[in-house]
Amino acid sequence: MKFKITTAKSAGFCFGVDRAVKLVYQALDEGRRVATLGPIVHNDSVVSDLNARGARIIDDPAQLEAGETLIIRAHGVPRSVYEQVNASGNPVIDATCPFVARIHKIVAEQTAQGRQVFIAGDPLHPEVQGIIGHCNENYTVFRDKSELMCLIDRTLPERLAIVAQTTYNSILWEDCIGLLPSDHPDLKVFDTICNATATRQSDADALSRESDLMIVAGGRHSSNTVKLFDVCSRNCPTWHIAEAAELRDCAAQIRQTAADACAKHGSDHVLRIGITAGASTPAQIIKEVQTYMSEIIDTTTTTPDNEEFSFEAELEKSFTRKIRKGDRVTGTVASISGNNEVMVDVGAKQTGYITLSELTSDTSKKPSDIVKVGDELELIVIQVNDAEGTVQLSKRRVDELVGFENILKAYEAKEVLEGTVQSVVKGGLVADSNGVHVFIPASQSGLGRGADLNVLLKQPVRFVIIDVNEQRRRAVGSIRQVQKEERDAAKAKFWETAKVGDVYTGEVKSLTSYGAFVDLGGIDGMVHVSELSWSRIHQPSDVVAVGDTLEVYIKALNPETGRISLGHRREEDNPWVKFTTEYQVGDIVDATIVSVTSFGAFARITDNIDGLIHISQLANERVTNVKDVVNVGDTVTVKITAIDNEKKRISLSIREAGDDAADAETETDEVVYSDEAPADAE
Repeated sequence: MKFKITTAKSAGFCFGVDRAVKLVYQALDEGRRVATLGPIVHNDSVVSDLNARGARIIDDPAQLEAGETLIIRAHGVPRSVYEQVNASGNPVIDATCPFVARIHKIVAEQTAQGRQVFIAGDPLHPEVQGIIGHCNENYTVFRDKSELMCLIDRTLPERLAIVAQTTYNSILWEDCIGLLPSDHPDLKVFDTICNATATRQSDADALSRESDLMIVAGGRHSSNTVKLFDVCSRNCPTWHIAEAAELRDCAAQIRQTAADACAKHGSDHVLRIGITAGASTPAQIIKEVQTYMSEIIDTTTTTPDNEEFSFEAELEKSFTRKIRKGDRVTGTVASISGNNEVMVDVGAKQTGYITLSELTSDTSKKPSDIVKVGDELELIVIQVNDAEGTVQLSKRRVDELVGFENILKAYEAKEVLEGTVQSVVKGGLVADSNGVHVFIPASQSGLGRGADLNVLLKQPVRFVIIDVNEQRRRAVGSIRQVQKEERDAAKAKFWETAKVGDVYTGEVKSLTSYGAFVDLGGIDGMVHVSELSWSRIHQPSDVVAVGDTLEVYIKALNPETGRISLGHRREEDNPWVKFTTEYQVGDIVDATIVSVTSFGAFARITDNIDGLIHISQLANERVTNVKDVVNVGDTVTVKITAIDNEKKRISLSIREAGDDAADAETETDEVVYSDEAPADAE
């Protein structure tokens, strides 16, 4: 039988449990007498191994023997336990998960500020019991939406904070938050769910959907393991085992399930077996499960020797590593805490963490936008706190070091860099390029003198480095120089290829009394005022404005002077050409009086095309005053009596138009109307 065994990526020890187990083994290696307050982990195999090494399990600090070291497990404890142990004088190793410790700090601060704290979780779970112990009695625990609704119905406290147990269901948490009134005057919501739990469940769900059967390894009393079993059971046959040896008891059922799957899919089917494990399950058990499953499915398969697994040997390397401030280390992202911190495993006894400000200089991003669980990072140690067992790390500072090396290379090579303007400061801008802040003076911003620099804020920019200070790791950049070089390149390319008649679409950059300057792509050309319109205009601003897009063509080029003459008017739009195409002498048309003189009146036939009605052509009788017959705005019927193409003059007659109309009425005894639409002309 062909088969494939796949283990979920997130199976096994979570970050907090892994840290706690390591701390117990380290204390034993140092020769201490150790007692853990409750089982350090919900796994009998690990607990048995620790007991064999001499670690005791106690239920109360009062059970401590003189000189014995108490180790607080990842779930955390109430503040009263710390006080009790301090009073006893026994040494303490605090293995509280950093995510849990963060909740302790939050609830202590919020209750001290007078807020009531709502805790989403199981009130009997040791983690919740520990959280309660830091609340100064000002707390309420709810399990689900129904219990939260009851609290809401009773009227919420005026000042309220809400947190969740680290392993609380993330979907249920979102539902609960959605129930809270949006208009509450003083409500603080803290996202305290550890995403490792959600990731483990998500991985298990995805793997079980692609598997024929699943094995979930973990303690019977481990709540997160039970949840994994529930998730997988919805998708395929699933077995929950605490140890690999338990597989022998259900081997027959597993073989039958495997046979059924192969019968369903055919003899060539590759049986897909998925394995996942709870947060308290060590690598040894996962390895044993893989071996046992190979034996159960195919007894003819030769399995690897069951190598002896020693927690001490596996952890020894990490405990010999010493970390100091200023060290450059490599760490693996263990988990991401909401929008604030990233927890990192640096292979030492301390817990590594990176705050958002030390992760990136881009305040618009969240940790999850930059890193993901499993990423390997180069980091700098900025603070070691042996008392709390933590190491503060910085990715941003490593990025700056690497980035500054790239800045130096770009400076030497005169390379153009890209960045984003992060802020506007006195005298200029600060742009971020590969994690390095580059100062760009206002004079190098590419904007005009006195321009508002805020127009570039948060905008991508291209610049070159014009000065560096290696000792202070500072750099000065110039946007203007890039723009100048690009314009120079564009000009050179333009003169190489441009020719009379070429058409461009450009932006109007400036206006003068005699024309408009248009950007052709790094080089400007001028459209004379007479070329802007077929209509008579007084100045360019009558028809265009700065920023307008204009289609132009090259009328003339002078490479020696660098002058480019542009045209905008098209001959096919010439009103006179359109007029002479559509009209001829003898046509009867309607026209509008646009001006009156002593010798006659000018009437507009089409746009920009006017003809003269001489005073003698206004009426059949003698006219002494033109205004006695027509006024500006009047519509009159005229006959085109002459067209002078050379001087572009048109003669019109109202009198002849009237005579023709009378003759036509006499001859046809009917009135003829022209529906011919006037055309544009000048």
